[in-house]
Amino acid sequence: MQVALVTGASSGIGEATVRALLRAGYIVYAAARRVERMEGLRHDGARLLALDLTDDSSLTDAARKVLTEAGRIDVLVNNAGYGSYGALEEVSIAEGRRQFEVNVFGLARLIQLVIPGMRERRSGTIVNVSSIGGQYYEPLGSWYHATKFAVEGLSDSLRIELRPFGVRVVVIQPGSIRSEWAEIARSSLLETSSKGPYAKNARRVAGVLTSAYLPGIASPPEVVARVIVRAVQSPNPAPRYRVGMGAKPILALRKILPDRVFDVIVRAVYRH
Repeated sequence: MQVALVTGASSGIGEATVRALLRAGYIVYAAARRVERMEGLRHDGARLLALDLTDDSSLTDAARKVLTEAGRIDVLVNNAGYGSYGALEEVSIAEGRRQFEVNVFGLARLIQLVIPGMRERRSGTIVNVSSIGGQYYEPLGSWYHATKFAVEGLSDSLRIELRPFGVRVVVIQPGSIRSEWAEIARSSLLETSSKGPYAKNARRVAGVLTSAYLPGIASPPEVVARVIVRAVQSPNPAPRYRVGMGAKPILALRKILPDRVFDVIVRAVYRH
């Protein structure tokens, strides 16, 4: 049986992906900081791992545990991450660094740890869950979008880099998905920028984050999980999969419209 490691498995896309991979017949290690929230996954057959993406010893211990117990990692799903929102002027550099530690450097370090085995076997799939935010932008979301743009560039380079060794790299670009992400992003935005010169804009962006992720609008995380499993099982997966509410139309517009025109659309949506 093939072995998969999924990060950010305590909720949302990660939790749904663990269950989808279990149903597809994989041995699945579910990793997250909040291990206590994954007991349902243990009951479903997943093996639980405590993982802190900002702690290198936690990353190395997690990878070592999987390799020691299962002997291999065939699939890595880098799903863990969060959205740090607020005016760039007002977000501390320490928080900006943490956003990169979680969304980029932790992801990259875990990839470093699984590549040797994949390369030696000349097989494996690395799935990086990015966002439509890796190809478009929002006001007061500069740190978050910077990390997702970084994940996109890292993944593109890595896809070519690892191809001679039979290792595939896939990017998943979710749109609006029902999860804790929007509330965390909204809370960080209001905590950082609800007072002072950006207060009015912060309330507007918070309103968009709320309305775009309402249950009747946002897609369930299972739609992303199904696409991840399909990509992993494909003999020739696409470099990118756009999935969930708004993903395809938003990125289609971003591709065809000049920057100035797309800026007008973004300003209209966020009333800037």
